Amino acid sequence: MITQLPISTHSSQKRDVRTQFAALCYRVNKKGKHKILLVTSRGTGRWIVPKGWPMDGRTPAAAAAQEAWEEAGVRGTTQGQCQGLYSYQKWLGRAEPLSIVVLVYPLAVTEMTDDFPEQGQRQRRWFSPAKAAKNVHEPELARILHEFRPDAE
Repeated sequence: MITQLPISTHSSQKRDVRTQFAALCYRVNKKGKHKILLVTSRGTGRWIVPKGWPMDGRTPAAAAAQEAWEEAGVRGTTQGQCQGLYSYQKWLGRAEPLSIVVLVYPLAVTEMTDDFPEQGQRQRRWFSPAKAAKNVHEPELARILHEFRPDAE
């Protein structure tokens, strides 16, 4: 018997698992070391990767790139390959939280600006992969950040 998970991008059922797309924003320095950009969430101020809901007419990687621009003020390139996924609970003022599965897409940062849509609502900081992993709350995301290697993309 095959069991199908209740995952949907256009769900109206409260029990369904929802999907978001995230950008793993990174840069590589002249010594070949890479850094990962995290932003703070608007509600709790926790360190997170930029992420958001699916967008009509955009691929998951393109939606992740758009979130990177809106939340972190960065633009870059992505190959469209999902690096991994993690899950979390989103409350949205409900009695019961929504279950969210986030697909993570690497984004090689080519531009960073101080003028972006959510600049007054978030902080942003570059971390080594190990420190980025220690600063996020989701264990699955921490593993993705810790193990990420841009050359393996």
